[in-house]
Amino acid sequence: MPARKPRAYWIRTTFLALFVLAAVSVYVLLVQPPVLRPISFRDAEHARPDDPARASRWTPEAIRLAALKHRKPNATGSSNTARPQITLNQTQELAAVSSFIASLPQNVIPSTVDPAQPIDPQLVLDFDTRGPQAEEELRNVMHDVWSRNPVMLYSKVHSPISREIKQVLAELYLRPAPTIVDVDQRPDESVLAPLLLRLTSTQELPILLIGGRTVGSSKEIRYLAAKGELQRLITEAGGVIDGARKKKAKKL
Repeated sequence: MPARKPRAYWIRTTFLALFVLAAVSVYVLLVQPPVLRPISFRDAEHARPDDPARASRWTPEAIRLAALKHRKPNATGSSNTARPQITLNQTQELAAVSSFIASLPQNVIPSTVDPAQPIDPQLVLDFDTRGPQAEEELRNVMHDVWSRNPVMLYSKVHSPISREIKQVLAELYLRPAPTIVDVDQRPDESVLAPLLLRLTSTQELPILLIGGRTVGSSKEIRYLAAKGELQRLITEAGGVIDGARKKKAKKL
C-alpha cells in the first residue's frame, strides 16, 4: 500500500493552483481582454480568412455609422417645424372660432387669449396648422361649419333684443335648427364677446350669422323677415324654412 502524502504537500499544491488561476485571470482581464463582437453571417461568407480587418470590422464607430445608415428618415419632423403657420383673415377666423364653439359645449376660449389680436389658429383648429394640407383643411372647416350651422346666433339670455330674434327664428321652423350660443352664460364670456365684436365689426350682442355673414341689427332682421328677404338668405345658406314644422296627421 503506497504511503499517504503528508498534509503539508496538499496545502502547497492547493496554494500553487490558486496562484496560477489568479495569474491567468489577471492576464485575461487586464493584459489581453477578449474582443466580443456580433457575428455577421454575411461577413463570414464573403470575408477571407487571412483578412486582417476581419477582427476589427465591428468597431464602435462602425456600429454608429451602420445605425445612421439604416435609420428611417423622419417624414414629418423637420419639414413641419420649418413650415410657417397659416394666417387667418377675419372671415376665416370667425369660421374657425364658430366651428370650435359649435363642435362641443365644453370648448372654451382660453382666458389668456387677447381678443384684440388674431387668435392662434392651433387653439381652435383640430389639424396641424403647419402641415402641407393646412390650407385645404381650413377650406373644409369653413365649408363644414356653415353647412352644419347655416343660422347661428350669438346672443345673451338677459337681452330683450336676443329674445326677439330668437322668436323670429322660432317662427320659421328651421331645419337644421338655429345654433344659439348664449355668450353671457359661458365661462369665456370676457374673451369671446369682444372677440366676436372684432370679427363681425359690430358694436354689441346679439350677432346673427347666416351662412357665415352678419345680418345686421334687430331692426334690420325684423325688416328682412317682414319682406321675406331673411327667409331667402336662410334658404341660400342651406336652411329649410318650415322644415321642422310638425305635419298634421291625415284623416282617414
